[in-house]
Amino acid sequence: MCRTPLQEMWSSRRCLKMFSQDPLKKWIHHNVRDTIFALSSGRGKCGVAVIRTSGPASQEALHLLTKWRSLPPPRQVKLASILCPKSGELLDKGLVVWFSGPHSFTGEDCCEYHVHGGPAVVNGILQALGCLKMLRPADPGEFTKRAFQNGKLDLTEVEGLGDLIHAETEVQRRQALRQMSGELGQLYQTWSQQMIRALAHIEAFIDFSEDDNVEEHVILAVDEVVVTLMRGLEEHLKDNRRGERLREGVQVVLTGATNAGKSSLMNVISQKPTAIVSSIPGTTRDVVEATLNIGGYPIILSDTAGLRESEDPIEKEGVRRAKARIGDADILVAVIDVSDGLLSQEMILANLQNLYPSLQEDGPRSIIVALNKVDLLSQERIVNLEKLCQEHRLPTLCLMSCHTGEGISNFLRILRDHLEAICGDPLQGAPTITQTRHRHHLTECLDALRRYNVHRQQDLVLSAEELRIAHRHLGVITGRVNAEEILDIIFSDFCIGKNEGHSMLQKQKLKISYNSGCCSIHR
Repeated sequence: MCRTPLQEMWSSRRCLKMFSQDPLKKWIHHNVRDTIFALSSGRGKCGVAVIRTSGPASQEALHLLTKWRSLPPPRQVKLASILCPKSGELLDKGLVVWFSGPHSFTGEDCCEYHVHGGPAVVNGILQALGCLKMLRPADPGEFTKRAFQNGKLDLTEVEGLGDLIHAETEVQRRQALRQMSGELGQLYQTWSQQMIRALAHIEAFIDFSEDDNVEEHVILAVDEVVVTLMRGLEEHLKDNRRGERLREGVQVVLTGATNAGKSSLMNVISQKPTAIVSSIPGTTRDVVEATLNIGGYPIILSDTAGLRESEDPIEKEGVRRAKARIGDADILVAVIDVSDGLLSQEMILANLQNLYPSLQEDGPRSIIVALNKVDLLSQERIVNLEKLCQEHRLPTLCLMSCHTGEGISNFLRILRDHLEAICGDPLQGAPTITQTRHRHHLTECLDALRRYNVHRQQDLVLSAEELRIAHRHLGVITGRVNAEEILDIIFSDFCIGKNEGHSMLQKQKLKISYNSGCCSIHR
């Protein structure tokens, strides 16, 4: 669609205004010149504390605190007497490590002071740094923010670092380390580069095909790239939320009738009196949670109210909350009391159907049947029970007694097998999605690529816009959104704009179009 010169001028000004107001662009390219300092290790009494400075005045601060006339060799530990800059009083003797930018965590000149971790020592050195006018205390997370701004980390690596710091289990640590190494970001960056090239080619075809002989096969190649990207995104999104479950904790819910032994099992697994245990039916009213480590996998174990009909409004609310938690469960542990010895196939199926109506769809993968109080049964009945359950292919069965501890180790082994099936090994296969925001933007990216195919035969400009939207969603995940890359490909892959002035004019028009999220500007 052609535009009048007035329409083009208005569109260009509107797009330029939108670009200048883009907060993400301003944030990424913010020029940080302050020198900051903070305690990098945890607070509290400890053997060694690490205090870090980052910024152009780190060198001057080091000279003032140590009275050294020259800098120590980079990345080498050196013993130093750390003095108060004003009084010259000795604050501590510790180790100093100097990092010259850009070869540091933040990409700036950095210095680390490894000192004794007593509160008086740490506070004294922090006060000494605070009295220097060229330094200021760091904001929370500012060292990592500067590492991102200076290109040392992308957003996925930043998130991986945060997950590593907060990792509580072995498998969480492995996943966080893999993401922090940049593998997930590299996958997204590969897709992003493919989109950039595809977008550059379609922009070139739209804007220059008439004058510069950009052939139609270029668009067919873009179509193939879009199909490949869609397949990759669809496969990546079909991960059963393994990474997110591993990061946040797998929801394991104990459920069953009153007095089945749910609270007793909760206490046995958590190895402490987490829930109140009583012979009175309906003791548990609210959901009781415990965060545990089972074989390296993090779980959120929930004890819920016994499922039964009641006129008590408080117990009714407890049952409602129990059913809501059942719906959110990743693994459901159906606890059944077998002490009366009247257990039958029909009884087990009826219990499970009441607890989990979707048993037919995902029961075998997510349900463990815990037959409790087997210590009250004869061996003959136990054997018959095992045969009965095996014959009728019920979900994973575990015989146990919370009173004697019989079968608990087997239950934990079964639980770990289910956890491993759900979360997998984070070191194997392709990197998985670990954040809800990743999944949101990847889904939006895939939807935009699908809309590209819808518009492809009708309006190439709208198709290009959808491809641009898809690329921006990928860029938001890693924090890298750069229009200049697209322009470079346009003007390098095709001999466009032989006249330098003409070339620069076209490049500026395309740059305004991309950064604003508007459709291409036609001549």
